Amino acid sequence: MPYQHIVDPGVEAYADANTTPEPEYLQAARARARQQLDFDISVGHIGATLLGILIAASSARRVLEIGTFYGYSALAIAGSLPADGTLITCEISPRHAEISTANFQASPFADKIQLILGPALDTVKSLTGEFDLAFIDADKTGYPAYYDAVLPIIRPGGLIVIDNTLRGGTVARDDDDPETELIRNLNARIAADASVDCVQLPVRDGMAVIRRRPLAG
Repeated sequence: MPYQHIVDPGVEAYADANTTPEPEYLQAARARARQQLDFDISVGHIGATLLGILIAASSARRVLEIGTFYGYSALAIAGSLPADGTLITCEISPRHAEISTANFQASPFADKIQLILGPALDTVKSLTGEFDLAFIDADKTGYPAYYDAVLPIIRPGGLIVIDNTLRGGTVARDDDDPETELIRNLNARIAADASVDCVQLPVRDGMAVIRRRPLAG
């Protein structure tokens, strides 16, 4: 499904213009990707800035990303991590991994990023230890499985951010598209989960910010 505006395009353009300017390394990554790809489904300037603020505000040091694409969100994450921070990013497409790796190497943050090529669920199963934050932005049919795999390895008080959760507003309408129904059901399940707190934000076509509640006692 192509990206659809939720808010008025003029309001969205104003919000973009009045968000902290896009760093040069993100501008460069986007420019390089445009030379090699004929579409851009990255998280975008506003979404990337929000990710960076969440990482800084939560003092995240270890981050997991599912879905690298050309590395735009990974660079936004890495740029907000402290000097000892690390990002593990999962990508299934060799072509996208090649492009994103080039973008990482051209940035100041290559040493903070570990790209793992292969099915994300296999990668998550192989990981040890807890993560402070996870960002999910990959194939939508995999979202329920990705969420279920990631939640147990997020530290109590840590965050999960999921992109595209409002599907351009179609989740709120009588839309029987299978992917829309899948996202609608996942949103409802997360909202009813007593182990987390969740807010749905109308950023681009929707971003969910989920906090794993600290353990009782």
